[in-house]
Amino acid sequence: MSVSPFMTPDQSRRRRESARQRRRARRRSIAAGTVALAIVAALVVMALARTGGAHGSASASTHRAHRGTHATAAAAIAAPSRSPIGLPLGTPPLTLTGLQTPQLDPVHIAFHSPPRAGLLFNLSTGQVLWQRNALTRLPVASLTKMMTALIAVESAPPDARVLVTRQAIDEGGSKVGVFPLGRHVRLESMLYGLMLPSGNDAAMALAQYVAGNAKSFVARMNAEAAKLGMGCTRYSSPSGFYDAGNFSCAADLAELAHVDLAQPRIARIAHTYSAVLPFPIKGGKLYLYNNNPLLIYHYPGTTGLKTGYTLAAGRCLVATAERHGVRLGVVVLNSLAPGTQARQLLDRGFQDVYHLRRVPEPPIPVGA
Repeated sequence: MSVSPFMTPDQSRRRRESARQRRRARRRSIAAGTVALAIVAALVVMALARTGGAHGSASASTHRAHRGTHATAAAAIAAPSRSPIGLPLGTPPLTLTGLQTPQLDPVHIAFHSPPRAGLLFNLSTGQVLWQRNALTRLPVASLTKMMTALIAVESAPPDARVLVTRQAIDEGGSKVGVFPLGRHVRLESMLYGLMLPSGNDAAMALAQYVAGNAKSFVARMNAEAAKLGMGCTRYSSPSGFYDAGNFSCAADLAELAHVDLAQPRIARIAHTYSAVLPFPIKGGKLYLYNNNPLLIYHYPGTTGLKTGYTLAAGRCLVATAERHGVRLGVVVLNSLAPGTQARQLLDRGFQDVYHLRRVPEPPIPVGA
């Protein structure tokens, strides 16, 4: 503070003291105001924190609930407890490890026109090597006959005599076509007719022999599927010719392939390219040929298994092969080139995953 030269020393001293008092009072006032503002701010923050915290907790709880719901839903899709017709599911005979984690698959392949669904897997260990929509339910056409064959071999010996009925002869779609009405045919010959040319007539004859009628046989098929833990699968006919209500998925078909090939009778038939069988027709012999493109074009190590086609299902194939003790299976559903794609997937599995030496392969025509 400046001092006038016209003030006495006492006046100057009093004025300085008064100024100091005013400054102290102003500082106390400012300090008190600051403290008050701080208290108010703190109270506001605490109130907001309580409100926000409660809202955050509620949001977190809601998020956790939603996340739990989604997780539960995903688990239900991955591992349902009941079959599509409501039967309790058994434990699958083959544990497919790596299912639903395609980003971890050891095989990645970019098809120009990929199948609607598919799976490449180890038939012995269950390791999934490649997958696409493996749990998507789709019509599977004559791949249905893999279950028909399983129930037939579990129910009757090879030399059982199967009656050829009018209903069997009148079946539509692919047929063996030379069954004599009212005659009896050896069951094993029926199995060859079922699996090689994919005879719908053979499917019906076997169903009637085993269960008395097609409806009862289909009930057996669905019960067996549930027993094997096939949670995607529902059957509506012994042949798969009718798509309505008849569906499965790549993962279930992998399980069924594993079980089918564990049956020596099915395994023997499934890898047969052609067969000449005794048959009650003129000449006494029946000539049959397999529809499997890997057998037709001599893919090395092919062991099976089954083809299928309808307009709804598209071209389907379950193919299996073995090289140097490594057993692989591949499922392709609704594919424009099932044989070609199956071969590519099997090659990648044998060579890239199991490091087996490439073997010479006859060419498979584009689109096979």
